[in-house]
Amino acid sequence: MAKQRIKPNYRRRILRIPDLDHCKLAVLNSLISPASRRVYEYAIEQFTAWYCSEPRLAFNRIVVVRYRMYLESRGLAANTINQHLAGARRLAHEAADSGLLSPELAAGISRVKGVISHRTTCAGPVPSCATPTGASWSRFSSCSATHRSRRPSAISAANRIWAIRSMICLT
Repeated sequence: MAKQRIKPNYRRRILRIPDLDHCKLAVLNSLISPASRRVYEYAIEQFTAWYCSEPRLAFNRIVVVRYRMYLESRGLAANTINQHLAGARRLAHEAADSGLLSPELAAGISRVKGVISHRTTCAGPVPSCATPTGASWSRFSSCSATHRSRRPSAISAANRIWAIRSMICLT
């Protein structure tokens, strides 16, 4: 007679505080850097506080999307939101490894997209004598309001080289 396989029971989709604390400690013990531990600990504590304040939420992808919307409504920076989401993702993976959450749910949580930063990058100020016409450096930088209108970095680098060469020629 063949041995019957026992399917794992993943019916516990609502994780309680002891389950979340156990997973949090497992995540923190897997990290080496003290700075990473501090950031993940804060992110997981914030997520746990929000998750437990909501009534009877199942830990799934929709909950993490709602948490992202909550973080965006607080007006946090994109990098901060992404750090908090990374903590929630690691918590989900650890819960799946511990058998508290199904691997499919953990995979769904890991597919929650982060927030895109809308910062613009500028080359920084250069003296106006760097151009033959005395124009400002902003004409040559890659700074703009949208991602689509940004120039490739090769063109921007070529403009910087031109400005430096013309400054050398003028002196």
